[in-house]
Amino acid sequence: MNRQDFKKRTQQYALRVIRLVESLPEDRTSRILGDQLLRAGTSVGANYRASIRAKSRADFISKMGIVEEECDESLYWMEILIEAGKIPVRRLAALMQEGGEIIAIVVASIKTARHRT
Repeated sequence: MNRQDFKKRTQQYALRVIRLVESLPEDRTSRILGDQLLRAGTSVGANYRASIRAKSRADFISKMGIVEEECDESLYWMEILIEAGKIPVRRLAALMQEGGEIIAIVVASIKTARHRT
């Protein structure tokens, strides 16, 4: 997958997170958890874009580490929403799978960058 494709993929992830958050129930818990998910899920693509413009390999690795953390955090908030009974797992399964795949790609990119000479 090239940079443009992954950039688009992370942007689509953010848009899916936005639609999910907008569909949550109108209660205090959903609003608070949704805000956390919205911040983490939309920052995945923003931080990936920043990594593309990294000034060094170390900077790239650092920025990609942030992408990994934010994507993992977004998965955490989705798990909490499920466990709190705010949304059924079947509605989040595909989005959570996408988050897992994004993390796997990011981790592989970090490993590759660390081992390049």
